[in-house]
Amino acid sequence: MTAKEYQSAAGKAIPHSKAARNIPTAFVVGGLLCVIGQAIIDLALFYGLEKDVASACGSISLIILSALLTGFNVYDNIAKYAGAGTLVPITGFANSMVSPAMEFKSEGYILGLGAKMFSIAGPVLVYGISASVIYGLILVLMGG
Repeated sequence: MTAKEYQSAAGKAIPHSKAARNIPTAFVVGGLLCVIGQAIIDLALFYGLEKDVASACGSISLIILSALLTGFNVYDNIAKYAGAGTLVPITGFANSMVSPAMEFKSEGYILGLGAKMFSIAGPVLVYGISASVIYGLILVLMGG
């Protein structure tokens, strides 16, 4: 086989990029998730909640919604279509916590559901808490 024949065969075997479809879809779905969160915040503000409380309501609502959709096997179907659009941090994190828990629920509530729920979240939480302590110490040492 010559180099030219090899290039031709390799070109036929390589899957073509779907970026032209995936990027706009991810943008629209991610934006839609953000719009839903903002609508919840605006609704909470309309009913007289303070700004901080309304923001917390929006975040909590998105977490609950993505966890429920993951539990009912809907979130994965949305993710197959939307790709990176479902990785809006708060919904993607909730999905990454619930997915392993659902997968191992047959092993029981403690060793299956409880232990596997933190297989993804554990390192993220440890890193986040550790980093915030270090940043706080640096801020205190710098006189801030």
